[in-house]
Amino acid sequence: MSAAAVWAERQEGRGIPPEILAKARSNPWRHEVGHFTAPEEPHDTPSRAAALALLGDGGTVLDVGCGAGAAAFALVGPLSRVTGADQQQDMLDAFAAAARARGLPHRTVLGRWPDASADAGTADVVVSHHVLHNVVDLPPFLRALTAAAGRGVVVEMMAQHPMAWLDPLWERFHGLHRPPSATTADAVAVLRELGVEPQVQEWERVTPPRHDAAVVTQRLCLPESAVPAVAAALDTLDRPRLAATLSWTA
Repeated sequence: MSAAAVWAERQEGRGIPPEILAKARSNPWRHEVGHFTAPEEPHDTPSRAAALALLGDGGTVLDVGCGAGAAAFALVGPLSRVTGADQQQDMLDAFAAAARARGLPHRTVLGRWPDASADAGTADVVVSHHVLHNVVDLPPFLRALTAAAGRGVVVEMMAQHPMAWLDPLWERFHGLHRPPSATTADAVAVLRELGVEPQVQEWERVTPPRHDAAVVTQRLCLPESAVPAVAAALDTLDRPRLAATLSWTA
């Protein structure tokens, strides 16, 4: 089986069965803008360092799956102009507001990558943080990232699917056994099939991803009344910290 097929199979295994999804009181996949706000002082991470190295004395950035812009706005200084692409309009609104607050020339593109790539255009550096695990068919996504980059691409991802740590709760509340998650190694294998040899830096986040009980209850397609039980269950789980930065030249 090809690396792309392994990735797709593992990603499809992260889907929610229709009978469980039908019980959801709201979209379990929707992200809240407040959880993606760019900090005023950027975190000094391997992903930021890799992108700054590609930017050098200055250049443009395309942030794919930009959210509110944490990846792009960590590059303020050499960053001369920024484009944010995202499938949620409220994320793009927050991205534009943050760019204005920083005095940065900017534009936004609404759409899912790679469908939005034609409208997004090109930039010196393309960044995409914590988006790969939302993708099933990975090769077109990665090819479009490379095609949009004049100098190079920086991708940040968790070592495994960012929701994999909740697998015990799917089993507890729904009796649903999750298959193994796609991993950083799986993503690297797909890149190599495409003829790309990325630089890989594995590192540990200072703080784990934020997940409060109400959000997790929504993700699990449970009623609001389940929040206390979910909160108690969360206290028994270790939140993921291991991340990876994949970077390559265009």
